[in-house]
Amino acid sequence: MSSLFAFLHHFAAFGLVAALAVESALTKDELTPNSARSILRADRVYGIAAMFIIVVGVLRVLYFEKGAAYYVHSVPFIVKMSLFAIVGLLSIYPTREFLSWRKSLREGVLPVVPEARMQTIQTIIRLELGCIVLIILCAVLMARGVGYLAAALPEADRLAAWM
Repeated sequence: MSSLFAFLHHFAAFGLVAALAVESALTKDELTPNSARSILRADRVYGIAAMFIIVVGVLRVLYFEKGAAYYVHSVPFIVKMSLFAIVGLLSIYPTREFLSWRKSLREGVLPVVPEARMQTIQTIIRLELGCIVLIILCAVLMARGVGYLAAALPEADRLAAWM
């Protein structure tokens, strides 16, 4: 069961990255009705993937991996969760902008987005992608036990965390 949840977690993470990559590519060019709709779809995938990552991640921490005691003593895990929260907060601005396009697209009108706003969205998406690179680094460090504060746990708990 642990392997299944690891797969689901990684699958959702790849979906999130793919959705962000699509958003990044589509916001570089001039906006068209088709590209605006595609951005909205990509942002929906992004949101669904993020929620799936959270749910599956919590289940993995609590039931399928080394246990919460291990993770709360892992510096890379704490940094990874902090970065994920930052990515989530960064995503609010672009998502709100994209959602504001729905009404005009339903009416067959291309949303008017000032160049400065689109540049801000592009910068935010790049920051999100940069944070994701750091999240991957933290995941690798965490998996290797780097930054694990073992001294904070009693000996029996330290041994159990590695099993």
